[in-house]
Amino acid sequence: MEHESENKETKKVSLTLYVVSLVIVLFVAIAGTVLALNVTGDTDDVTDPQTETEETETVLESDPEDVDFEPLREVYSILMTQYLEEVDSDTLIEGALQGMAEAVEDPYTTYLDEVEATSMNEDIEGSFEGIGAEVMKEGEYVRIISPISGSPAEEAGLLPNDLIDEVNGESVADLSINEAVALIRGPQGTEVELSIIRGDNEFTVNIIRDSIPIESVVYEIDAENPTIGYVHITNFNRPTYEELVDAIEALQEEGAEAFIFDVRGNPGGLLDSALQLSNIFVENGEPLMQSQGRGEEPYVYTASDELGDFKFDQESVLLINGGSASASEILAGAMSQSADIPLIGTTTFGKGTIQNVLDITGDGEIKFTAGKWLTADGTWINEEGIAPDLEVEMPDYINLMLVNSEATYETGDISEEVYNLEQVLDVLDYEVGSVDFTYDEETEEAVESFQAANDLEQDGIVTGDTARTLVERLRELIEANDTQYDAAVDYLLEN
Repeated sequence: MEHESENKETKKVSLTLYVVSLVIVLFVAIAGTVLALNVTGDTDDVTDPQTETEETETVLESDPEDVDFEPLREVYSILMTQYLEEVDSDTLIEGALQGMAEAVEDPYTTYLDEVEATSMNEDIEGSFEGIGAEVMKEGEYVRIISPISGSPAEEAGLLPNDLIDEVNGESVADLSINEAVALIRGPQGTEVELSIIRGDNEFTVNIIRDSIPIESVVYEIDAENPTIGYVHITNFNRPTYEELVDAIEALQEEGAEAFIFDVRGNPGGLLDSALQLSNIFVENGEPLMQSQGRGEEPYVYTASDELGDFKFDQESVLLINGGSASASEILAGAMSQSADIPLIGTTTFGKGTIQNVLDITGDGEIKFTAGKWLTADGTWINEEGIAPDLEVEMPDYINLMLVNSEATYETGDISEEVYNLEQVLDVLDYEVGSVDFTYDEETEEAVESFQAANDLEQDGIVTGDTARTLVERLRELIEANDTQYDAAVDYLLEN
């Protein structure tokens, strides 16, 4: 979660004074950085009800005069005057700022220069171009938390916990998250090549960047059970509360008596939205979540009409998975612990820290972890996630590697990529004989059969359109065999 300071002061303020305007990790094109908005609406001056009568206070625990900055001045002077080549002073200053942020070894704490700060402002407004995945830095890699629904990253088959090793051939090992993001992002219509590690497998995927669709709520009546409504919440934005209310009411008018809510693959969004959505399912006076700053007691947020007067009490379940993070986890915790709504799927991502964003002298900003949030019952889920009440895995073939449309696979090839290709053909019911590492005659015949069934050139070679169509058919198979959704339907029909 992060907070956007409304003034240009550089001092830190007490967490309880700004915590209601903190933000959960937002869907960014690929940044994993987010800004904050106010919790209880669009007003600019919102304070925590716990301390709204207090004055803003500085919480610096050590006087800057007590800190010896002389070594910094000496290094700066030496590099400016004695280094072999001329050095730009701004570069040295920004390097020092980045170094301090990185020294705390927290993936959510970082210095943002003017360009990065502007980019983050664009993200919060929902206007950005890229591949559409929320990420974080993890050691030598960039870890995908979740691809955004409908984004190029999702279309390409990227999954939560995939690791990005290289971007356009350049290793991300020594890059900050912002530097890696700068490589991955780009104008709509341009291409980026990512080297991906998934478990023990490595592969390359080429993705065409796009303008990322930000659709908060998608809903429909179940095709086979017209009394069951399905609502997929893809992120937590300003209009999400109204969109969810409209979706529920529309489905009720269509005859829905039970509901499946879905936050799988939802990396988060705004805290005010998370609280508003949680408030829909929880009786007034019951806890929604808690927040806690350094040296402070947890502050409990409770359901009330101030967060919205729409209430939902019909039979329902919530679908979760490893791509459900931050705001999604707040909603899951509130629905489960305070509304006794069953969770179905797999354990969530586990992001339980609060970030604040403050302007600093110049044009940069500092984003830092300032506290943590707890579920309604006071559990800190950081790096643990929220476990489902009913654990249901998706089919194993959801983890198959992508088929690289830029490569060519043909008879005689022996590789791990061929092994993956044969697995894809096998799950699509094309007979490949023994599933191994060898592209033999049986593999070629299976490819020709696939090409014939999909109106493709029947040359027995996998590349280009054939590779892309294989990926499309695999995605269609996964969507048609959503075991978690099916389990949710069965639960509602049986209870």
